[in-house]
Amino acid sequence: MRSFIVHTSKVLASRFWSRSMSQSTSIPKKQERVRDHGYDDYMEIEKKVRKVLKFRELILSQPNNMVSISRLDILSRRLGFRQFEAGRFILKFPHVFEVFDHPVQRILYCRLSRRAVSQMEQENEALLRQIPDAVTRLRKLMMLSNTGRIRLEHVRIARREFGLPDDFEYSVILKNPQYFRLFDADETRNKYIEMVEKDCSLGVSEIEKVREREYREKGIDAEDIRFSFIVNFPPGFKIGKYYKIAMWKWQRLPYWSPYEDISGYDLRSLEAQKRMEKRAVAMIHELLALTVERKMTLERIAHFRMAMDLPKKLKEFLLQHQGIFYISTRGNFGKMHTVFLKEAYKKGELVEPNELYLARRKLGQLVLVSPRKARMNQELVSYHQRNGLEDDNMNHIPRDWIEAKNNIDTELDNEDDDSDKGDSYNESSGEKSCTTQ
Repeated sequence: MRSFIVHTSKVLASRFWSRSMSQSTSIPKKQERVRDHGYDDYMEIEKKVRKVLKFRELILSQPNNMVSISRLDILSRRLGFRQFEAGRFILKFPHVFEVFDHPVQRILYCRLSRRAVSQMEQENEALLRQIPDAVTRLRKLMMLSNTGRIRLEHVRIARREFGLPDDFEYSVILKNPQYFRLFDADETRNKYIEMVEKDCSLGVSEIEKVREREYREKGIDAEDIRFSFIVNFPPGFKIGKYYKIAMWKWQRLPYWSPYEDISGYDLRSLEAQKRMEKRAVAMIHELLALTVERKMTLERIAHFRMAMDLPKKLKEFLLQHQGIFYISTRGNFGKMHTVFLKEAYKKGELVEPNELYLARRKLGQLVLVSPRKARMNQELVSYHQRNGLEDDNMNHIPRDWIEAKNNIDTELDNEDDDSDKGDSYNESSGEKSCTTQ
């Protein structure tokens, strides 16, 4: 009797452990998000830049590209600012906004600074120069759709992410009738962009190029890298033994390319569903790779969910793959989620920056410059004008003021040189500039 009980207990224990191992060697459906402060700090700067961009559009919409402070306080209510908050906000960024006394009306006005205007011109020039690349990105975006068409409104909402100009409907779509055509759907009454002809030469995804580069440079085994993704887990992410086994199995799971037509396949089997889940990962990976900054808000990715056969619960799905994507909740009080392609970033900047990204980053560098530098320059100019001093009379100015001005000019010149070389666009650069002052 005792031997029978021992044998039964061993059988039950073996069944329990085999069942637990089979369950634990698959990636869990629900996982908690582990924060990566590098991306969150990036979004803290991005949050300031977005507010600055809203104020910039507000100022440029006014006559002569300037607006009185009192009217700006009223117009800023549309942006969610309270009374008197607009004035305090623009004073935080004197290198972007310039407050001056109107020569006729004798009231305070606001306009863009010289550096902000220069940055805006550089961004517009870079945007126009990369229109051929934007045409290619839009063609590949059409090929990702299962019907070869995407709603025009969804592309318009995400035009900044894809590097498209504001008038892309004319400058990109209507100017290239050999690639795109516009039509109104009868069933929905929405305007759609449709691909004229599929180009198979564009059907190579970004992850396939990365695999080929890894294979040639590092000599990784072809079978190990054939269907794998680059995985970099955030600091503090707990990786257990069975999770490693699950990742090993998932990395070797075959899947269909995002550009492959799967309409003729039988997708009812369990193996086909697993392949479709991995294909969805590749689809989001390719969608982010088509953007200028390799990031996009989760809400805008959801616009393409039906066209690209993405899962319904996108956030939970992306949290299963925190080594490939990172979701940041910083910005807009946690109501907006930004998805980063992790392999494209290193130490807060793009690994392969493009011209448009570098031009946009200069605005962030202006936002990070300390306001004390601008106030010091204004004090030096007012002191110089009040005393009527010329260049040969600079000996009457206190020595510490002259040294402070020389240091400030040197720092500003160094910042311009660093921005041309493409220094990192992160919070630490802003703190460094402040501490140098």
